[in-house]
Amino acid sequence: MDASFLRIAPGGARAPVSRTLADEVPVAIEVNGIGYAVMMATPADLEDFAHGFLRSERLGDPVEVEAHAAARGHILRITLADPAVVIERVRHRTTDSSCGLCGIENLEAALRPLPKVTAVTSADGDAVLRAAESLRAHQPMNAVTGAHHAAALCAADGTIRLVREDVGRHNAFDKLIGAMARAGLEWDGGFALLSSRCSYELVEKAVLAGCPLLAAISAPTALAVEAAREAGLALAVLVRRDSLLWSVA
Repeated sequence: MDASFLRIAPGGARAPVSRTLADEVPVAIEVNGIGYAVMMATPADLEDFAHGFLRSERLGDPVEVEAHAAARGHILRITLADPAVVIERVRHRTTDSSCGLCGIENLEAALRPLPKVTAVTSADGDAVLRAAESLRAHQPMNAVTGAHHAAALCAADGTIRLVREDVGRHNAFDKLIGAMARAGLEWDGGFALLSSRCSYELVEKAVLAGCPLLAAISAPTALAVEAAREAGLALAVLVRRDSLLWSVA
């Protein structure tokens, strides 16, 4: 949607302007008829989101996904082959959430051990910088709104193969992971590039998706670096023209 604002320039000059704003709506996720979570997300690529979200939640692949528009948002109705895994997971959630860890009942459930990453990347620092340099050209939503994060699948030479966008950085990565799963795409020695900081939840998503290298535009948290090293995930962070920090697993 478009909204009117008053632009105030240095010196106090004022002028009315119109700006296109990012869509952000509640997306209710139902799994086998059970209300599982409500996410604030951009209502695009919702089937990709469903597939990626399930993988990040360690629930597996869906048998069926139905996306429905509602009065104030969207509903994703997902069917899994094994409903028992949903019931067990819901038992550890105290509330619907807007991120991967909120609502988890205890610390053990929040910081479950991550599997070891077995895939390897042949990308180097130059490839990561090339991908970061070209990422903006693959962000049509952000070009209009300036408010969307991006998650990109990058080839080993830094060529961007696939991008998904969302107002939420977690959602953008889930959408990318889901789009890859639906298209049968693998990392193939490449890496993931995120237009955000590198937090624990994003490391968790990368590891569960079998990603060998996670690159992020901004800095990592201490827990993200610790978790990545324990799981064998390489990190490239603070990916800027004048800097790149590489954390070897």
